Amino acid sequence: MAKIISIHSYRGGTGKSNVTANLAATVALAGNKVGIIDTDLPSPGIHVLFGIKEEQVKYTLNDFLWGNCDISDAACDVSYMLKERETEDSQIYLVPSSVKLNDISRILREGFNADMLFEGFQDLIKELDIDYLFIDTHPGLNEQTLLSLTISDLVFIVLRPDQQDFQGTAVTVDVSRRLNVPELKLLVNKALKDYDFQQIHQQIEKTYDVNVAAILPESEDMIRLASSGIFCLEYPNHPISKSLIEVGEKIMS
Repeated sequence: MAKIISIHSYRGGTGKSNVTANLAATVALAGNKVGIIDTDLPSPGIHVLFGIKEEQVKYTLNDFLWGNCDISDAACDVSYMLKERETEDSQIYLVPSSVKLNDISRILREGFNADMLFEGFQDLIKELDIDYLFIDTHPGLNEQTLLSLTISDLVFIVLRPDQQDFQGTAVTVDVSRRLNVPELKLLVNKALKDYDFQQIHQQIEKTYDVNVAAILPESEDMIRLASSGIFCLEYPNHPISKSLIEVGEKIMS
């Protein structure tokens, strides 16, 4: 049975999509079939990390939600990103959301059938024989986010060491518990290197009573990459990559 992992944040700008892409790639490299669905319909972006251009995409998640295609038709095989380090069974598929202004406007104006989105998750797992499905959620709390949290086996909440993130994360943690999410973890991103990471780790775990999976520092190398690739594939020996690999191993355990 596939494991469903949602990557969420209360606010934008936390690096949520970067975390999603890197964890998915790490899990795929271990010999798994991995799916990613970009449910951030109002502001999609994870496709950029995989080098997918708009003209390359025939169908998107929007097309599936509007009944124009099967969910598997919208899945782009991005296994080439693994750079020949994968095993024979390593595969990774991405279902992008549309970046067309008219499509985004339609979603914002009309919404979509949440039940159909749930069916899409299950259909993609079945049709592509997915082992791990990663859901890149829309920041904040809305119907599609609540659905993603509800069906997930594991939820990562990504936050920065910032007071607004701390407050929003408290709300998200409370909602996740009310939804009986089986496993909940926090991942702190963009911490300045001169911070006391151990103190932050202890403070956050004490505040939320939730396990901190990792604290990732602000990185000039990450900024320099500028979303033009998957960080842990470009810099496999970087301390950030090693931390993400450890998180990926925990996902698979």
